[in-house]
Amino acid sequence: MRTRQSLIDVVRGALIGIVEIVPGVSGGTVALIVGLYETLIESAGHVVRGVVKLLADLPRGRGAAGGLQELRSARWSVLVPVGIGMVTAVVLGARAIAPLLEEHPVPTRAFFAGLIIVSLVVPIRMVGGRWSVVEVGTAGVAAVVAFLLTSLPPSRVDDPSLWIVVGAAAVAICALVLPGLSGSFLLLAMGLYAPTLDAVNDRDLAYLGAFMVGAILGLGSFVEVLRYLLRTHWRLTLAAMTGVMVGALRALWPWQDDDGALLGASGSLAPVVVAFLVGAALVGALLLLERVLTTSEVEPAG
Repeated sequence: MRTRQSLIDVVRGALIGIVEIVPGVSGGTVALIVGLYETLIESAGHVVRGVVKLLADLPRGRGAAGGLQELRSARWSVLVPVGIGMVTAVVLGARAIAPLLEEHPVPTRAFFAGLIIVSLVVPIRMVGGRWSVVEVGTAGVAAVVAFLLTSLPPSRVDDPSLWIVVGAAAVAICALVLPGLSGSFLLLAMGLYAPTLDAVNDRDLAYLGAFMVGAILGLGSFVEVLRYLLRTHWRLTLAAMTGVMVGALRALWPWQDDDGALLGASGSLAPVVVAFLVGAALVGALLLLERVLTTSEVEPAG
């Protein structure tokens, strides 16, 4: 049973990792879809607090008990297989997704647009009940901000310094835990998307090490803020996430020029419609699978 669940978690992690490579698609959104979001946020919080306590207590002679207790509270049985799936998907997907976006950008964006639109049901369902005026307004403001962010023109920084890599990674990694906002798109806007893909493909350990440091710093700073918001303002935070997901759809409009400006529909619509429907169907299947798995976990034995 545990082995089967671990394999499922590897696949879940792979789904999160593969979409993190695609500008405009959020790994946090997929984490919501596959039922991992709350577990990852809570476990990440325990890991961050554990590391901070170890770094603060050990030099002062207070021992490691507090930090180790926090680390033990994280669900490593989930984090490890999810991490394996994510890393594997990023390494393999970097070689497959980038050429696909370059050679077939219109149907590829349509596919991911279908994926995101159907996945909106997840945060809406998590909010639950009738939305208040404040929640609708919050979602609207978040949508506008996300739309403006995804309207930023892409750039390219050749041979970035490692300090720039650290800073960019710290910002981009926040999108991993914020549904709707794409870390790859933020890297694209900062000019580091192509260099990061090149570093993954070329196994540039210095670049990847700097990126990892930035990711740890950014995640450590942001995850506690997000956990606080979810704990104290659950509905409002999820409403804002929904708005971000809606606004970020701007990045997935199929017809765009090289600078990301929106264009009118052109060419044959059939491949675009098919790709959109396939993406929507995939999310529907994932939501159904997640419900089946959740139901089987709570059913009493025998």
